[in-house]
Amino acid sequence: MKITKTALDGVLLLEPKRFGDVRGFFAESWNRQTLLAQGIDIDFVQDNHSMSEAAGTLRGLHFQTPPHAQAKLVRCARGALFDVAVDIRAGSPTFGQWVGYDLSFENGLQLLIPEGFLHGFVTRQPDTEIAYKCTAHYAPDCDRAVRFDDPGIGIDWGMTCEPVLSDKDAAAPPLRAIETPFVYGA
Repeated sequence: MKITKTALDGVLLLEPKRFGDVRGFFAESWNRQTLLAQGIDIDFVQDNHSMSEAAGTLRGLHFQTPPHAQAKLVRCARGALFDVAVDIRAGSPTFGQWVGYDLSFENGLQLLIPEGFLHGFVTRQPDTEIAYKCTAHYAPDCDRAVRFDDPGIGIDWGMTCEPVLSDKDAAAPPLRAIETPFVYGA
């Protein structure tokens, strides 16, 4: 598995090896032993899978607060999406900065997002499916969101139309209006 560091400390781009033949391909999307050998020690407890019917469906920016903060390993199971992580660790030299990557069924890339980061994505194709692992169970009382188009963050989603949003995401506050529970280096 190829592992690439990003501009945000802790956010990693993973590229599993694909072994293909006339039937298609096989790939290990997660192998605890392989990642431990690279110094990545993560215990996932929940797998999620969502499907978005329309291209331009935007989900995020989401996070969970402690004690149910989540690290995530995100991949595209079908279609294509643009996946984003935003640093919200107080005191971080990259606080409020973001990285984004095109994840697709075709390229097989995955994004590893640690605790202390917002996560969101926009679909590039109809019927796009996203599958992701989490290190904590979903906890509605710890669920939070930040506005996807917060000018203080300035994410370039690369959209050519208005996004399809949930009511929750459309009403989310800007980053400056939340109190982050995450501290850089803690």
